[in-house]
Amino acid sequence: MIKKTGFTLLLVVLLVLLVPGGVNAQGGLAVLDSSVQINFPASIVFSITAESSSAISDIRLHYTVDRMAHAHVVSEIPLSFTPSDHVSAQWVWDMRMSGGMPPGSSIDCWWTLTDDAGGELETAPVTVNIEDERYDWRSTVQGSVTLFWYEGDDGFAAELMDAAQSALSRLDENTGAELETPVRIYIYANSADLRGSMIFPQEWTGGVAFTEYGVIAIGINPDTSLDWGKRAIAHELTHLVVHQVTFNPYNSLPTWLDEGLAVTAEGELEPEFVAVLSEAESEDLLISVRSLASPFSANTWESLLSYAESHELVKYLIDEYGRDKMLELLNTFGQGSGYDEALMKVYGFDMDGLNALWRASLEAAAVPS
Repeated sequence: MIKKTGFTLLLVVLLVLLVPGGVNAQGGLAVLDSSVQINFPASIVFSITAESSSAISDIRLHYTVDRMAHAHVVSEIPLSFTPSDHVSAQWVWDMRMSGGMPPGSSIDCWWTLTDDAGGELETAPVTVNIEDERYDWRSTVQGSVTLFWYEGDDGFAAELMDAAQSALSRLDENTGAELETPVRIYIYANSADLRGSMIFPQEWTGGVAFTEYGVIAIGINPDTSLDWGKRAIAHELTHLVVHQVTFNPYNSLPTWLDEGLAVTAEGELEPEFVAVLSEAESEDLLISVRSLASPFSANTWESLLSYAESHELVKYLIDEYGRDKMLELLNTFGQGSGYDEALMKVYGFDMDGLNALWRASLEAAAVPS
């Protein structure tokens, strides 16, 4: 267990980026100082001071973000300054314009400089870790999961870690899908603290999986929302694992499959979902599988029904055709297959066929034996 102290209302970290000697230093071009100031979650400020025997005419910041991607992308930012033999310049990365980065993420950054005499200098890359230093985080590690929290005792963290490990075991049992890279889970003490770590969050945000970063952030009050928190961890962790398994540049999962797997990982369907599903079935208001492939409705009743149906569809596929077929389906989606094409390849029916088979199973179950 690790405890890191130091509370600040606004994270301000200065990292001195040391430039090794011997890099191209024509004409005496040299970096005197450089720093990165992290104002989490709003901005990152990159600053540099350099000198040369002739006017420095060009300074560029280069950075890469450490996340899952289909191509290695290097961002290049030309800095604005007045050419001189001694210059200071900075660039502010405004996260409100680009979207924020979660705690636990990181970037690699470096500088290139040019002067009027043709001198060029490139500094060595430096890794900058993005953390939310507003809180005194503690951490616990089990396998590929690291859980961070700052309120609640060790027992609270242990219960959440058990929930994470149980979710991984349940997902492996149902689908064969496993974590491919480590995951970091940040437990905020409430949803307000969680939203404070995000750029333009929705008021209802209680948890989020930053799948490309391998990070999950959830607001869980140790005294009032532990049971909900266990289910939330299982749900978001499943999204992250499934994203790792199916990551491809061509297509995503149908929503019913992505959410169905996540709800299934929580355990038994909760009563409010069961009630909505029963009502929809009795009144012939079930949503088609094809419609459930798209994002769910914002209407509360329809949203509950969408999650409930997705749970039942995934459960039907697992119960009827088994774990190996579900893993094959995920791997097929990982190859960029379309929705109908993947189902047809693995099961021999498309979404309309699944819809018909599942509804027939509901009718058969309703007939008294």
